[in-house]
Amino acid sequence: MAFLWYILIGAAAGWLAGQLTKGKGFGILGNILVGIVGGVIGGWVFGLLGLETTNLVGSLVTAVVGALILIGVANMLSK
Repeated sequence: MAFLWYILIGAAAGWLAGQLTKGKGFGILGNILVGIVGGVIGGWVFGLLGLETTNLVGSLVTAVVGALILIGVANMLSK
């Protein structure tokens, strides 16, 4: 059941990050991948800052922040 939550949160986070960066999103699979990888990155960054999430909204925020970092790094590397 937890795996399903990772996919749903990843898809939502990837889509939201795509919208916040003035993108059109990355398609459903791309959104899921960006969101899941973003969740890992966000969890790592939040851990460095001493922050911890305990609920669904916190997990979504963490994944969106990580996805935005991932998109920002990808944009910098592509230029």
